[in-house]
Amino acid sequence: MGHSERSYRLTQAGEEAWEGEDVAIPSDYRRLLWLIAFHGHAGVIQGLLPHYARDVLDDWLSELAELGLIELVPESELGEITPHPDNTVAVGKIELRQAESVGEALARTGAYLATDRVRKRQGPQKPPADTAILIVEDDPDQLALADLRVSMAGYKVRVASSVHAFLQAMLDDGPPDLLLLDVDLPDGDGFEVLAKMRRHQSLNSLPIVLLTAKNEPADIGKGLVLGADGYVTKPYTKNILADVIRRVLKQDL
Repeated sequence: MGHSERSYRLTQAGEEAWEGEDVAIPSDYRRLLWLIAFHGHAGVIQGLLPHYARDVLDDWLSELAELGLIELVPESELGEITPHPDNTVAVGKIELRQAESVGEALARTGAYLATDRVRKRQGPQKPPADTAILIVEDDPDQLALADLRVSMAGYKVRVASSVHAFLQAMLDDGPPDLLLLDVDLPDGDGFEVLAKMRRHQSLNSLPIVLLTAKNEPADIGKGLVLGADGYVTKPYTKNILADVIRRVLKQDL
């Protein structure tokens, strides 16, 4: 198996270094740990970091393995890991009962706000015109609709149509002020992306709103337990989406 065909995964030490942003690890290595946490295929990593020579990336991956931060995935397991669901948080009976009441609210408005989580976070302290919203949505029509509605609400818009494109956007432009995230993506699962973001030291407080057609209480409960600040179901109106974004960002006053 050639270097570009290899797949890596984080070890326990690598998970801890990635989640805690261990500054003892060089920034380029931390960037690689970030990518491997979401997608460990070497070819994908090279595609996301085209300005680095292939032999340099191969050397860095080898060094990370020597440090015990990543490990090569055996060929026999490759079919089991890409894509794979995140099983770190299970929705229990209490959360499901809470989600049932949420489902009633969704039937009326199509949206839910995680008020306790939002209350504890400080807003971005800037007007909508200076606030960047990154929309991750694979359906072209839904992406265009969300782009239009977020733009009409006065926000700056960035877009991505897959987890791969989301990772590229984060690498190129850094985190947005709010992430508007679909759940069903062609190369990953929005719930898993949310869970991984919440385990990362500098991204665990990034405002994230799920925008999805999934409206079952179990799905709503899962999104809330994993750390979504808001949950908006499709179809939705411009006013509902804008209201949730403003409330999550504390720009509703």
